[in-house]
Amino acid sequence: MRKLAITTFLALTTAVLYAQSSPTDDVAGVKQACYDYIDTFYKADTTLAYQSIHPSLQKRGFSYSDKTSAYSRQLEMPFPALIRLASTWNKDGKRANANSPRIVDVFEIADKTASAKVTAVWGIDYIHLMKDNGRWMIVNVLWQSPPKSLQAMK
Repeated sequence: MRKLAITTFLALTTAVLYAQSSPTDDVAGVKQACYDYIDTFYKADTTLAYQSIHPSLQKRGFSYSDKTSAYSRQLEMPFPALIRLASTWNKDGKRANANSPRIVDVFEIADKTASAKVTAVWGIDYIHLMKDNGRWMIVNVLWQSPPKSLQAMK
């Protein structure tokens, strides 16, 4: 009886381990969600947002104005507003093109959560993701226009 219990336990443990995604799959999934996020705007393709951004998205950020030499107050963008903006933001192809920055740095991945940084033509975005039904989805974004502190160093 004990041998059967041990064999059953080992078989179940092995099945669970193989059913979980590998670290390589998770890195690829997090990166893909972030690239989809960038391309949602660059390509004005909102279908990518539905694949990679959770409907409960909370996006907050700060836009720099050269006219006033100051950052905006905190701007907020829930998922429906993101869809509206993305559908028109680069529709004419004048804001981003094939040479625009499209950089994703993954900081950390846990079982259900991950964090990454996106660098795009509009600036930088710090991203929080969650694993929902086996798929990495963006739930939080904190962004700002390209940092003036970095531009001063150039």
